[in-house]
Amino acid sequence: MSGLQSYRAGLHAEEAVERVYNRSGRMVCARRWRGISGEIDLIARDGAEVIFIEVKQSRTHDEAALHLSERQIARICGAASEFIGGEPAGQLTPVRFDLALVDGAGRIEILENAFAA
Repeated sequence: MSGLQSYRAGLHAEEAVERVYNRSGRMVCARRWRGISGEIDLIARDGAEVIFIEVKQSRTHDEAALHLSERQIARICGAASEFIGGEPAGQLTPVRFDLALVDGAGRIEILENAFAA
């Protein structure tokens, strides 16, 4: 897959995941939010909780999950800390990190609180 094709597939995967969260009442409030530490694909809210969502797309869900590295997790956590710094409760804001896996057929598997595992 070319770089442009991969980029477009990633965008479509993010849009599909955003629809899943929005339909469940956890509204996405930011897409591709960028901080000094890095970028977060999607950010949603579930009441007072902020959900940081990393979207990975590949041929299978297992392959998609393998694309998430320890270094990337650290960057996402750093960016999330920057984001919640602007929240009313600051660093005391309840947060969750979800991993959304999208396979080649467009099926979505969401691993809630994936970074805690």
